[in-house]
Amino acid sequence: MKLYNNYSHYLKEKYGEKVYKIPISIPCSCPNRDGNISTGGCIYCGESGVGYENLPNSLSSSEQLDKNIEYISKRYKAKKFIPYFQNYTNTYLPLEDFKRHIVQVVRENIVGISVSTRPDSINEKYLEFLKDVSTKNNLDITIELGLQTANYHTLNKINRGHTLGEFIDGALMVKSYGFDICAHVILNLPWDNELDVIESAKIISALNIDSIKSHALYIEKHTRMAELYMNNEFEIVSLDNYINRVILFLEYLKPNISIQRLIGRAPQENTLFCNWNTSWWKIKDMIEEEMKKRESYQGKKCNYLGGKTLRFQW
Repeated sequence: MKLYNNYSHYLKEKYGEKVYKIPISIPCSCPNRDGNISTGGCIYCGESGVGYENLPNSLSSSEQLDKNIEYISKRYKAKKFIPYFQNYTNTYLPLEDFKRHIVQVVRENIVGISVSTRPDSINEKYLEFLKDVSTKNNLDITIELGLQTANYHTLNKINRGHTLGEFIDGALMVKSYGFDICAHVILNLPWDNELDVIESAKIISALNIDSIKSHALYIEKHTRMAELYMNNEFEIVSLDNYINRVILFLEYLKPNISIQRLIGRAPQENTLFCNWNTSWWKIKDMIEEEMKKRESYQGKKCNYLGGKTLRFQW
């Protein structure tokens, strides 16, 4: 039995060959940073957002895609790609600007487009446009939404600017257009425990989310989280604890949800703490080895949906 539903294997089965995601940076911001919702953003988020390995957004989306495809095609003989608009809140960009960037990456060797945004920044005009692009070009659309945790109090603590309610609402809206959803989770937030990890898995499963990205909390310099960390206002859980949380999360997750990643990475020079000074691939191997030792697998404890919790007597 496979340990979990690996995303790269899922893509290969779906499209008949290896498919590569290409990160694209566009000049957008976040309503949680500019005062619309809040200022400063999530307390762990640095000035660059995500995508520190991306090409600069001074290049057009088309140019970024061309450069990345040229490199990956030569190195891996890749033929199919998914542009991934990764940084900040893509649907917070003015609609016409958003359209311009999306249209630039539509071409023959593109099988899908992935857009990263916040659960509270889903707008039907953007979804209608993406639906039109999908229909006309036979492209699969994935919306990546940051949940991070199902714990209402932790979401408030990290200044997410939204709660579980907005995530559920945004997910239902995206699903109504027939798009896939990738949910992002941080399984070792200091104010969460194992019950929160389980509840996050249950919420994601109940909403029929299609894939997840999990990463461990890292402490980026010059953030509010860094201040709390330096003042010893919280402790990072141990690596063994993180591995246990990942396994617990997977056991309660529906088996058909694909796993895009189990652990992330960040530039060491910009962080006060990252992955217990251990390489991401080694932690991934440790998770898989521990799953084998426990005879664990994704969905092992997913017995709570569709009325299965109640054991009827007739």
